[in-house]
Amino acid sequence: MSEVLRVSNEVADALAHGFPVVALETSIVGQGLPPPHNLRAARESEAAIREEGAVPAAVAVLDGRVHVGLTDADLERIAKGAIKVSSRDLGWALVRGAVGATTVAATMRAAVMAGVRFFATGGIGGVHRGHPEDESSDLIELSRTPVAVFCAGAKIILDLRLTLERLESLAVPVLGYECDEFPAFYSRRSGSPVSSRVDTPDETARMLQASWATGSRGVVVAIPPPVELEGAEELVQRAVRELADVSGPELTPRLLARIAELSRGRSLDLNVDLVVNNARVAARVAVAFSALRKGVSKPPARTPF
Repeated sequence: MSEVLRVSNEVADALAHGFPVVALETSIVGQGLPPPHNLRAARESEAAIREEGAVPAAVAVLDGRVHVGLTDADLERIAKGAIKVSSRDLGWALVRGAVGATTVAATMRAAVMAGVRFFATGGIGGVHRGHPEDESSDLIELSRTPVAVFCAGAKIILDLRLTLERLESLAVPVLGYECDEFPAFYSRRSGSPVSSRVDTPDETARMLQASWATGSRGVVVAIPPPVELEGAEELVQRAVRELADVSGPELTPRLLARIAELSRGRSLDLNVDLVVNNARVAARVAVAFSALRKGVSKPPARTPF
């Protein structure tokens, strides 16, 4: 579609006909989860989106272009070795022909470039515990990019209270899907309230439409995890203490890997489950939003691709 953007035929056709599309990041495949959990999360998320009547659009940097809509072979290529690409990295990653797995921030930007407004991930980045100066670019991108991000809150290794305060300062709405508190990734409760609660796909779609109509850009739709990780906060505190000397881009994957070790793999299974659950909810809302824009009482029929 352009020198830097390649939208798959399936995604392009869906967008042209007003069918619902949900973007997916690939950092979870390249860095976020070890095999076989990484590809299982990606494949099951795509399957869940299709089951709900929407089209999945995984995002990555491949062969000098930002790809929106990947093949299974593309996902396997990323799983075999990819660099982590945030929004700031897109330019040089394209020029260098890198195999790049996109973060939340980069995926949001790519989604908007292609015309996709819905995006599902595990958890957004935020403000790091004990290091308020270390703030994820996800938050800035949310303040600039009109995409609904469906997630299980922010990653539990972060300072959730400061992350929510920063989102408030950036005027980013945080909607709680069937919850009044901001989820803590592996836990349903954080003790911090959301901006507003929504309980159905239709209500969420109407609230997103109103938010975008009144000038909001990114919107967080926070979904509690389907199950909780017992003792999650204690595991996180131990991991943070053990990795106190680590900083920068390596910190988040190192912390998540250590939590997986401490939980004897339970966190990995839950991570996959919540990612797939978020994708399913995102698809349901995308379908409702598509119907709302078309002014119909039920989702439009979609010809299988």
